Amino acid sequence: MIVVTGATGQLGRLIVEKLVSRVPADRVAVSVRDVQKAQDLAALGVRVRRGDFAEPDSLPHAFEGASQVLIVSSNASATGGDPLAQHRSAIAAARSAGARRIVYTSHMGASRTSAFPPMLDHAETERMLGESGLAWTALRNGFYAASAMFLLEKGLRTGVFEAPPDGKVSWTPHADLAEAAAVILANEGRYDGPTPPLTAPEALDFGELCELASSILGRPLRRSIVSEEEMAAKLTANHMPARPLAISLGLYRASHRGEFATVDPTLRELLGREPTRMCEVIAGTLGRPA
Repeated sequence: MIVVTGATGQLGRLIVEKLVSRVPADRVAVSVRDVQKAQDLAALGVRVRRGDFAEPDSLPHAFEGASQVLIVSSNASATGGDPLAQHRSAIAAARSAGARRIVYTSHMGASRTSAFPPMLDHAETERMLGESGLAWTALRNGFYAASAMFLLEKGLRTGVFEAPPDGKVSWTPHADLAEAAAVILANEGRYDGPTPPLTAPEALDFGELCELASSILGRPLRRSIVSEEEMAAKLTANHMPARPLAISLGLYRASHRGEFATVDPTLRELLGREPTRMCEVIAGTLGRPA
């Protein structure tokens, strides 16, 4: 049984949908906080059980019979929670359930020295997996393309994208990463430990993203560079809490240091096709031809 956690989230749901096209649905189970939100997954024939990383006692039943557990990384820090405590609970539950392997949605930039705070959590979780006594695979996912579109949203309305200096990022769509995860889960043991970076074929900075959006929209989207201090002051004035502020500024700082600029052919090899490019992502989001 392959158990997928976080299966009602954007990435987890896509992984389940891709997985049931590769293995029988009765070999797939999902662990979700709200089973009512997973009725469409139940309709696919997968087992649906309630499991919440924040409630460790809920996990043994959710993980029962697991041969592999896919741990979708927790976003608990966004609400003041502790993602590492949640990951620790999920790893312990997978081990107690008798799982042979844990697959974890990590990040291409996972590092103990990153300027982007979430990368520290990914690095620490990979360390915990290495000490778990289980086989494990860390999916070193490229930076979500959806994050770029979220950050560009205001600029697309106003015509100006304002942010501190940045660097190139290998923006990669959820759908491509979900398909790669399904391939790896369906071929247990294909990777031990961290995968190579699972990235789209190009890395682009925000100036280049603005140029792409301008071309697709047929109107200018100007890239305006401001200092970190000015950006911090504006975000603080808009009541952004300290943790999200550190994450927001850390993205620009880390990308400026080149932490997310790597591109690698592994994702293309897993998919058997060229991964989706950002021009296609932008066009699809805006409802325009690429």
